[in-house]
Parts: sequence; structure tokens; C-alpha cells
Amino acid sequence: MTISYAWLCDYLPVKPTPETLSTILTSIGLEVEHMELRDPVKGGLAGLVVGEVLTCEPVPDSDKLKLTTVSIGQETPLQIVCGAPNVAAGQKVIVATIGATLYPTQGEPFTIKKSKIRGVESQGMLCADDEIGTGLSHDGIRVLPASSQVGTPVRDVLDIPPADYIYEIGLTPNRMDAMSHLGVARDVCAYLAHHDGIDAHANWPETSLPAPKQNTSPINIKVLDASRCGRYAGLCIEGIQIAESPVWLKNRLEAIGVRPINNVVDITNFVLHECGQPLHAFDMAAIQGKEIHVKTLPNQTPFVCLDGKTIELSDADLMITHATEPMCLAGVYGGLHSGITETTQALFLESAWFMNETIRKSSVKHGLRTEAAQRFEKGIDVNKVPYALQRAAQLILDIAGGQLMAEPIDWYPQPKTMPRIELLLSKVRRLSGKDYSNENIRTILSKLEFTIEENSNDVWWVTPPTSKQDIEGLADVVEEIMRIDGLDAIPFPGTIRYSLPESNKPHGANWKQHVASQLMGKGFFEIFTNSITNAAYYQGQEGLVQMMNSLSANLDTLRPSMIETGLEAVAYNLNRKNNNLLFFEFGKTYHRTSNEQNETSFIENEKLLLVATGLRRPQHFSEKAVPVDGLFLKGVLDALFYGLTMAYSYSEEGITVLFQNQPIGLIHQLSAAKRKQFDIKQAVWAVELDWKRLHKGLERRKVTFTEIPRFPFVSRDLSMILKKSVPYSELERVVKQAKVKRLQSIQLFDVFESEKIGADNQSLAVNFQFYDAQKTLTDTEIDADMNTLMQALEKQLNAQIRSV
Repeated sequence: MTISYAWLCDYLPVKPTPETLSTILTSIGLEVEHMELRDPVKGGLAGLVVGEVLTCEPVPDSDKLKLTTVSIGQETPLQIVCGAPNVAAGQKVIVATIGATLYPTQGEPFTIKKSKIRGVESQGMLCADDEIGTGLSHDGIRVLPASSQVGTPVRDVLDIPPADYIYEIGLTPNRMDAMSHLGVARDVCAYLAHHDGIDAHANWPETSLPAPKQNTSPINIKVLDASRCGRYAGLCIEGIQIAESPVWLKNRLEAIGVRPINNVVDITNFVLHECGQPLHAFDMAAIQGKEIHVKTLPNQTPFVCLDGKTIELSDADLMITHATEPMCLAGVYGGLHSGITETTQALFLESAWFMNETIRKSSVKHGLRTEAAQRFEKGIDVNKVPYALQRAAQLILDIAGGQLMAEPIDWYPQPKTMPRIELLLSKVRRLSGKDYSNENIRTILSKLEFTIEENSNDVWWVTPPTSKQDIEGLADVVEEIMRIDGLDAIPFPGTIRYSLPESNKPHGANWKQHVASQLMGKGFFEIFTNSITNAAYYQGQEGLVQMMNSLSANLDTLRPSMIETGLEAVAYNLNRKNNNLLFFEFGKTYHRTSNEQNETSFIENEKLLLVATGLRRPQHFSEKAVPVDGLFLKGVLDALFYGLTMAYSYSEEGITVLFQNQPIGLIHQLSAAKRKQFDIKQAVWAVELDWKRLHKGLERRKVTFTEIPRFPFVSRDLSMILKKSVPYSELERVVKQAKVKRLQSIQLFDVFESEKIGADNQSLAVNFQFYDAQKTLTDTEIDADMNTLMQALEKQLNAQIRSV
């Protein structure tokens, strides 16, 4: 949410500095995520002063240039060369002094320096509007009123609005009461009253409407769906003149990023951001039958929105209609044919309370995330409905003219009641951890507009205002007290006592934490990505779990794979020159399936994702750079899951990871097409593992300890020719089935291919390690074991053993 410092200060009894106010806002739970200075004119016209042209003579040997002497209130006038056709002696002009930086309406900024033009020294510049960023005119220099005081800053003479500070506040979803400048001012006043002892109240502008033209409203209101519309108020004004808004109003809106449109629309937007109540203005001429109905319409009813797009309504969309057609999607968006136009002479102004769930569903369904919808869906203050209506009507009468046709209509059959909460002051102190005085509690709650009934010194009854719909019990009230007092004001007791939790789980049961620690030790960084992602990443893929109410077009499906969301993190870092990346993430994937009876079910799988790109070893004077590859990720998995029955199968697609002879993931290099989706140009390797099966294997894994070998290992190499169609995993299988007890390990260390051994063949060189814990092995024993292995390979794989 965006808040203007200058606008907010209109409602405060004192004016804190921008920095102090930022600290206060963050302290009371309205975290300021960003604060910046906003000046209507870039550079603030610094270094520009009012000057008076004393003399104006032609520059020798020039047809257009003039040599002027200009007084800016100093002892010695400035000598300035000017090429403007309208410069003349006696004028009050804008002078840019030496060192001033100008920010023209078009083009790059430039700094004024002492210079020579046609051999004549120039000590400044006389400026046109476009040269200082205050307009587009370049017909000549800007001539100021004769009454302008020489030496006065130009900003004061041109009546440029003062600079403002803009706050971006990270508002939590429950703080609908602070979604306006007056709502924020209420919290700031509570802080000032509690901390500074100021009898502070937010200055809500007073409203006073003139006597109406008649007693009966020309528009009849019928609320036909009271469950979705709890309050509906409105009034009619005739004789208005649609025009451009006054400067102060446009400045207020532009400061927070709202584009001015016309005086009536701008007023409704101003009141929305002032007190948090959305409003809508209808052209009375478009209200057929002089009746307004609040109701739902049949499915697939067409509705033309204000932007000209046609949407199909559902029977859950609450609509504002006239006698025959819809005029507005209630609380969300106006219609094309009923809004305020340049020819509007009379209007009907609406202020209402709509059910937040209804507005949220309609807003999300139709992709209309308007300012009004965002407030309605969080819940507005029903008691501010008539105030906002009168405030806007008063501004319209003051700015757009016109006459109030009748007293406002206010349909409110069931006034909202708030819970009456028993407040035990002793429990407030115990829950908060601070010994608040009764006076402190009374001050904070009263400034937040709570109603207080003091039954005794320890028992009070409090009722929250209708603006705070999230207050339901004592703990919520305590939170409000602590928020205004400041969480950092809670005293630290000096010691912390806690009981160790009991658990039947064995030590090391948290395998995710164990694996994460191991990966971080190997240089990986853990990432957390959104499981809701973009369906465009998975075009043509079946079984996607689509979101029924997606927040945006780019977040419309639950991910069937974690690789794409991991690539978003990779792309983000690559765009910021972090080119060597090792990421891992624990997460879930989602799939939809249907059986023969066309019954739909959903599958949720736990996954472990590893992603690597760039270099695993950077360039160094002592060694070459080494990029990541599939074998690097294989080595990481070997180290992580030692002791499990892990195996690998190699193919053109990549390295299939096998656990208990079942595939659980594929180590592969991502295709160029996949990388193009994320604008990634360098190679990326990834593997997505079935974490659930790995977790079960880790829980069953037994760690055994043996003494350091007393006798030496014996190593033998064997070279053989195999068909290329035989995977290395088959060779390992045959060796293991041979059951040579003294064999400790097998390692492939060379692969050779050549036409000399046949195009379909490959030569593999394998190392075998033998060991006997009871004695030193002899050559005879090793030869016997090697013969057993060679016979098995020849018989089962048709291997051709090569002699050395």
C-alpha cells in the first residue's frame, strides 16, 4: 500500500519528520518497505532564481544572440548570453546559476557552467519552460510576473507543490483498518498519545451537506440480495460540470500513483484512499426506469466493462443494475454505458458494504484486481459508508458544482454488532510479559476507538470498532496494546526456561535436515519456490492441477515438476551475474488422474531437486576451470546416500538413478528449448528425486563400523570388449552375482571406442579391489577370483577379455 507523507500529515495533530514517521509506522506493525522522495519537478528547481534583465544588447557578429546583464540580488549583475527571441530589458526571468543542474522535459539533464559564446563570457542561463521541466513551451524564455522579487527561488514564484515522501507499506491481510490515510493516522495518533503524551486524534474532515432540492430521491433503490449487500447508501446531484480536477487534488492522487481522470472520478478515488471506503458514481441519465437493483443475474449474462471488454457473468456475481441491464460489477468494476463522461450533468453516487467473499471470488474469476475490490475483499468498515458518501458529495459540490437533489438514502436493515470482550488486566500483563498500567491500556485502546467499560480495577469489558473485524478475543486485544507500545519495549527477563520435548523418534530422524546440512557443506544453497506456477511451462502435458481461482495469469497451476520453478531461481540469479549456482530444494509436485469411471483423483509427491550450472571449480593459476556436469551430480548423490542400494543407468537422456532397482530420478542436461523459456543461455544440469522412497531407505539404513584393515588390498585391472548396447549397470550386476567374497569394490576407469574393435563395440577398463581380513592374499587366490569373474562376464555378457 502506498502512503503520502504530506497527505498523511493533514490528519495528524503534529508533523513528525519523514524519517521519524517511517520508524513509527514500522514500530506499530505497518512496516515501511521503501521510502523515497517525490518531487513534482525533478531536481526541485535547485539553483534557479528570479532575475531582472537590466540591459539587452546584440552580440557582435551574431544575428540572434543577445548579451544581457541580469540582477539576481547580488552586488554584481551577471553577464549572460541568451538566444531567445523574446528577451528584453526590464523582464523578470528564470536564471539558472553556475552549478545548477537542469532537468529538461525531454532529453538528458545538464549542468550550467561558465562558458564563452562567440568569444563573450556567459555566467548562467535564462530558461524556457521545457528547459527546466515545468512545461513543453520553447517559443522563448519564461517571463515571470513583474511583481516577482529578484533573488527569490523560482520554486516559490511558480507555486510548485512541495516535495513529498512516499512510503510503501507491507500491509498484512488482517489490517484492513489501515488501508487508507485516515486509518494509518489513527494508529499513528495512538502511538503519539501513548509514547509522547499528546492528546492526539486523527483529524477526520467534517462533512456538512446543504439543504436538498426536494424530499424524495429521484432514484429508487432495491436491494434484492441482502446476504451479499449489508448496507447500501446513495445520493443524487444535478447540475454538475465535468472538468479537470484542481491542482491540489491531482497532486494528491499522482503522489500515490493514481492517474487523474476528471473531477468526479478523482474525488471518488481521493475518498477511497483517504478513508478506505470505495465509491462509485453513475450517470443518472443511464439509469433506466430510475431504479437501482442490487442482485445477481443468470449465468453467462454478458457485461461490458468500463474498459470495453465483455465478460460473462456467473450467478454468484453481485451486480448493480437498472431496470433492464447491469451497470456495475458490485465492488469490482464499473460498466461502459453507465459511468461518468464529459457530458454527464447529473449523477448518482453509491457507497455500500458488500460481502468480502463475494467480491473476492468475482474479482479473481474475472481477473479484475481493482483498488475497490482489494478493500472490499478484506472487509471494510460498514459504519464509514455514510461518512464517505457525504465526504465525496461535499467535495463534488465544492469542485464540480451542482445541487443536492434529495437527502441521502441509507439502506441498513441489520446494523453490525462487534463482540464484547472481557479484558482481565492481570492476564493482559501475563500474556504480554509487561506490567502495563491501567492508564497505558486505557490510552491505547481509546485512541484505537475501542469502547471501554471499567467494571473493576482488574476486569474491563471492551468492544472493538467495526473497522477492526479481526478482533475476536482477549489475545487480539493484547496484540493491539503490544503493537502500539512496541514489541521491542517488552522487557527481557534475563533467563529463558523451557522443557525438553519428549520424542519416540530415534536420533537423526529428521533426514531432510541431515541431507540439507550435507548439501550445504558441499556448496549448495537451499531455495524455496512457489508450488503455484505458470501452466505455460507445461504446454501439452496432461494431468495438470489447474487453480480454480488463480491470483494471476502467471500463477494458475500446481507444479507437476520442480525443475521449472527451480529454473526461475536460476534465471533470477543469472540476470544478476551470479553465474555459478548450486541449488537444492525439498518440495512437492502435483498430478491429476482419472480412472475408468472418470473419477478424478489428485496425487501429491515429495521431491528433492538438485540444480547446477556454471563452474564447480573456478579458473585458477594452478588449475583450469571445471564446469558442472552429470557426473558431478552423481558424485554428490553417492556421497549423500552412501550405504543405500543406489545404482545408475547411462543413456542419451542422461543418468537414471536407481534405488532398489527402481528409477527414482534422472540426472540430465536441460534442453535448449526448456532453457529458452527462462532466457537461460548456459548449460544447466538437474535431477528431481523421489524423496519419499529415499527417506524410507535412509530410515532403514544401518551404519556399521569395522576396524582399520590390517592386511593390504590387492588391485587388479581387467580390459574387455562389450557391445555398446550393454549398459555398465549390467556389468556390475554380473560381477555382484558372481559372489566373489574377497571382492570389495569395482570401478570403471576407461572407455574406448574405435572402428578397429567394431562400430558396435566398446572397450571397458575396470579396476577390482580384493581384501581378506584374516590374511595377506596370494597371487594364486587372486587369479582364481579373477578367473571366476572373467568366466561370468564371458558367459552372461559375451565379453571378450583383452590380454595385456
